[in-house]
Amino acid sequence: MTRILLADDHRILREGLRRSLEALGLDVVGEAADGAQSVDLARSLRPDVVLMDVTMPVLDGVEATRRIRAAQPDVRVVMLTMHADEATMARAIRAGADGYLVKDCSTDEIAEMLTKVADGHTAVSRDVAVSMLREVHRTQSGMAEELVSKREEEVLQLIADGCSSAEVAERLFLSQKTVKNHLASIYQKLDARDRTQAVLRAVRMGIVRLG
Repeated sequence: MTRILLADDHRILREGLRRSLEALGLDVVGEAADGAQSVDLARSLRPDVVLMDVTMPVLDGVEATRRIRAAQPDVRVVMLTMHADEATMARAIRAGADGYLVKDCSTDEIAEMLTKVADGHTAVSRDVAVSMLREVHRTQSGMAEELVSKREEEVLQLIADGCSSAEVAERLFLSQKTVKNHLASIYQKLDARDRTQAVLRAVRMGIVRLG
C-alpha cells in the first residue's frame, strides 16, 4: 500500500484529503501543517510520497521539497497548489518535485498521480505541463545541443507530442530499429527508465516542449 504524507496548512483540506485517499486504498501515515514539519515527518515516517502544498508557513513547499529530496532521495514529492504559476512550477521541478497538480483536480486524479509517482514515474497534469514547459524552455533552452543530438531531440519532441515509435519512424523516415536505438541512447543520457521519465527530464532541461 502506498504510504502518503500530507503537507498543507489548511486542516480541513488535509482531513478531507485523508478520508478520500484512504477510501481509495492509500495509507496516509501523517500530516504536516507547515514546510518545516513536513521535512521532519518525512525523515521520521519515511513515506513513499509527500503531497506538498506550495504555499505554507515557516518553510514554503518548494524549499521543503528541496530539503526532503536532498536528505532522502527515495522519498518522492507531488506538489499541490491553487494556481499553475509558471515560475513556481519551474522552481518546484528544479527542487526535485516528481509531480505537480492544481487543487481543482479530482481526488481520483490525485490518487492516480500519487500511485504513479510512488511506482517511480514522473508526471504532471496536462494543463500544468503546458505552463511549466513554457517557463523551463525559456530559461534552459541552451542545454539541448549540449546533451542530446539533433536527431535525438527530434525523436524526443515527437514522443512528447504523443507519437508511437512507428509514427516517429514514419515522420523522420527512419526504421523502427533506428528509433529504438535513439530511445536507448536518450534513456542513458537522461538517466531515464521509460518514455514518460525521459520526456519530463527533457522538459526540465528545455529540450522539448508540450502544447
